[in-house]
Amino acid sequence: MDAQRRALDSGQGAIARPGAQPGYPRKVLRLAVLSPFAAPSVRGNAITVGRIFKGLRARGIDVRVWDGSVMPDTAIAREVEAERPALIHAFHAYRMGPLALRLARRLEVPLVVTLTGTDANHDLFDPDRAEQVRRVLEGAAAVTAFDGSIVERVARALPDLQRRLTVVPQAVSFDDQAPCDLNAVWPLPAERVLLLLPAGIRPVKAPRSPLAPLDALAAAEPRLRLAYAGPIIDEAEGAALFAELAGRPWARYLGAVPHGRMVSLLDAADVVLNCSLSEGGMANSVLEALARGRAVLAADIPGNRALVEEGVTGLLYDGPAALRVQAERLVRDAALRARLGAAGRARVAREYPPAREIEGYLEVYRGRARVTA
Repeated sequence: MDAQRRALDSGQGAIARPGAQPGYPRKVLRLAVLSPFAAPSVRGNAITVGRIFKGLRARGIDVRVWDGSVMPDTAIAREVEAERPALIHAFHAYRMGPLALRLARRLEVPLVVTLTGTDANHDLFDPDRAEQVRRVLEGAAAVTAFDGSIVERVARALPDLQRRLTVVPQAVSFDDQAPCDLNAVWPLPAERVLLLLPAGIRPVKAPRSPLAPLDALAAAEPRLRLAYAGPIIDEAEGAALFAELAGRPWARYLGAVPHGRMVSLLDAADVVLNCSLSEGGMANSVLEALARGRAVLAADIPGNRALVEEGVTGLLYDGPAALRVQAERLVRDAALRARLGAAGRARVAREYPPAREIEGYLEVYRGRARVTA
């Protein structure tokens, strides 16, 4: 029996059995997490779930993750039922919520659902998906979001859900770090200002949107480079991006970068871009950029405003012209980049430590789950 299993069996750090007295053995919460993606995927859901999984394990929770992208629903259902969890936690109401709700009802255990940006900003209001998302949320014992803006949006659509909505902000964790040899992929001049757009290539991330606004700046500032890092999620968007990159030698797609190498890549960047049309309240890419002390230039949307305070922890833009102006400021002012980066790093360390994220989920679980050995 390894050390972690001994810790789980002894109940160290686990949620206490209701009514247990100090000094009595404590039971361990057995938790099933259903995610649309999990490691080794580099998509945002996978990074979030992986971080939370490790944090819960460190607190003594007996947690297992099922990846909906590699297992069919029937296999997941069979394994979850055999596991007999005390609580089911689904990330993404539309993709994993229906299966999670069926399992929770069959096993007679509570369901917790964590909303993503697609859930709250699109699926909840999509005529073809809204009914399914609402049924999942209404069947959940608790619903979590990364920021209050998402809670407010969902509460307006589903007022009866208000009391079950909880904000659990994200955190940052860089495990298994490895170097990223950027120059091996794209040799850069010694004097360069590197803008990095880390995101899966799909329409909601608007990856092509900075190219035209930055054309004139790239011509005037030969130091400017723009790098994309992320998987191709939408083939049509990927093809359109490659077509536009073909005539722009100052911009390059680097491919999907393993999360362990993102620290090295972020540290090589001078500015991190987020051009999304919507976010789930708090983008991993922005949070990680701030944690590494990078200046952030982000679209002025609620999900980005949760982290980027204009002129304090980054710069915001509300259209192509503003993007060009703000990018020019950052490219030409190293002191501004340094000031924004330092403020962003301090804010993440102060407000978004990993322990706060894990304690937030433990608090959601408390009082909702029976415990099991």
